[in-house]
Amino acid sequence: MRKTYICLGFVVLTSATNGYDGSMMNGLQTLTPWQDYFNHPTHSILGILNAIMPVGSICAIPFVPYIADGLGRRMGIIIGCVIMILGVVLQGISINVGMFIAARFFIGFGVAIAHGASPLLVTELVHTQHRAVFTTIYNTTWYAGAIVAAWLTYGTDHINNNWSWRIPSIAQAFPSLLQLGFIWFVPESPRWHMAHGKEDKALETLANVHANGNLNDEVVQLEFVEIRDTLKMENELEGVGWMQLFKGRGNRKRMIILLTAGFFSQWSGNGIASYYLSTVLNQIGYTDTLTQNLINGVLQIFNLFVAVSMCFLVDKIGRRVLFLTSTAGMMVTYICWTIAEARYFANGARAAANAVIAFVYIYYFFYNMAWSGLLVGYTVEILPFNIRAKGMTLMFLCVDVALFFNQYVNPIALANIEWRYQIFYCCWLAVELATVYVSHSSLSL
Repeated sequence: MRKTYICLGFVVLTSATNGYDGSMMNGLQTLTPWQDYFNHPTHSILGILNAIMPVGSICAIPFVPYIADGLGRRMGIIIGCVIMILGVVLQGISINVGMFIAARFFIGFGVAIAHGASPLLVTELVHTQHRAVFTTIYNTTWYAGAIVAAWLTYGTDHINNNWSWRIPSIAQAFPSLLQLGFIWFVPESPRWHMAHGKEDKALETLANVHANGNLNDEVVQLEFVEIRDTLKMENELEGVGWMQLFKGRGNRKRMIILLTAGFFSQWSGNGIASYYLSTVLNQIGYTDTLTQNLINGVLQIFNLFVAVSMCFLVDKIGRRVLFLTSTAGMMVTYICWTIAEARYFANGARAAANAVIAFVYIYYFFYNMAWSGLLVGYTVEILPFNIRAKGMTLMFLCVDVALFFNQYVNPIALANIEWRYQIFYCCWLAVELATVYVSHSSLSL
């Protein structure tokens, strides 16, 4: 079990690639060589540079469930990582904006395929008593990637040539390379084996990962029978088509939760700080690039600490309480953040600027309480096996659509209406809080 968990620790790095990307793009915007090389991208071009990655993910969505269900969870991760690495190579050797955009499209395409398989493999291999913590940790590795990117760009800020941005661009392949190296030591999902008629292989896998190879272990035998009987019942009574996602009151409730969770995870105002923190800092007088990268680097360390800590409270506090507390806290903090930024624009007070930075940290404390980890941990738990891959694909589609909107619209809105744009998120967070209160009431685990 320890061996499997160590290897799965690298499987969850799919989310780290996304985190690296957001923090890297924040950092690249502060680097003078990057700005000069790409002719100081306008706000609309900057939006495209960020938004093209979720576009690539959206284009991959039709293939994701068929790769994960047809070829297997492991093969989905392998295919996704290979495509990401090719995209990163293209990004690192880019000679113009068009090439950089194309590279980021392929990175997004590969991320979507790996995202569609990684959490499924983790959920279906981890022992039931560890599943809540492990699946919640999956999405928190976003910050592990963000930390590396933030501090790497902080270091390359001292390089006065194009290697200052090419080094961080090329280093984005590192999580995928780690995954490709360790995925061969991770067995395929026993549920996937069972669903494809390989019952002996499924039993062998369960014994290896949960009982040191003992095929007669009582827990292993119980898991085997439960998986077999559940899959048989799901196939006979429900089927596996796309329409099954919306058949029955229970599945419709699950889809409401999945769709809203996908959108809310990115439409809670976090897109501003995740991809355009440098723009916010410029607007409140923090224009020194080293200072900006330092603030970003410390923020990502803080985020990882909070997010991982919350993973161990899921079973003790409960999903519903965490979601409600997180969303309410974000709403109140975002209102305070907006007021502080408005005061800075009114009188240029340094205290108001410092308050903005403080509220950014407080906001992320509440965001990481639920939305960073439980986005995957909660949604994958409430889906039965026969619709799990398709359900997660639909959820990630909502994430990508929300990301595209955020990354393209945010820089334009920030440039034109400045702090007033954040009033929209203050109101939207109130809508989120009401939705979470209503929709998460009957399926809270």
